[in-house]
Amino acid sequence: MYLEIDFNSDEAFYVQLCNQIIIGIATSRLREGDALPSVRQLADEIGINMHTVNKAYSLLKQEGYIRLDRRYGAVVDIDADKRKAVNEMKKELLVILAKGSCKNISRKEVHALIDEIYAEYGE
Repeated sequence: MYLEIDFNSDEAFYVQLCNQIIIGIATSRLREGDALPSVRQLADEIGINMHTVNKAYSLLKQEGYIRLDRRYGAVVDIDADKRKAVNEMKKELLVILAKGSCKNISRKEVHALIDEIYAEYGE
């Protein structure tokens, strides 16, 4: 698994790490049951603090992307509660679409953008 932190970005390192893992799952580079590197190993590999990796893993667990197992470490475990995921997505989309509407981005442009993004995920 290849993860990279942009040290010049304003985005927090743990957020970058979470986003890259979520994209890895969505693009099937990471699959259900895949073990992620240990906190120490990943921190050393990408050059960040172990607490930052731990924070990312905790957030991913909370959001239902991984489970933390004492024997196996962090393991991809996608939340099966689709309704909960759809409701969370709807809340986020309400704000994103409102911002787009304020910038005069049309429904057609939004649909084209969604199709483009989903094409990257093999949908």
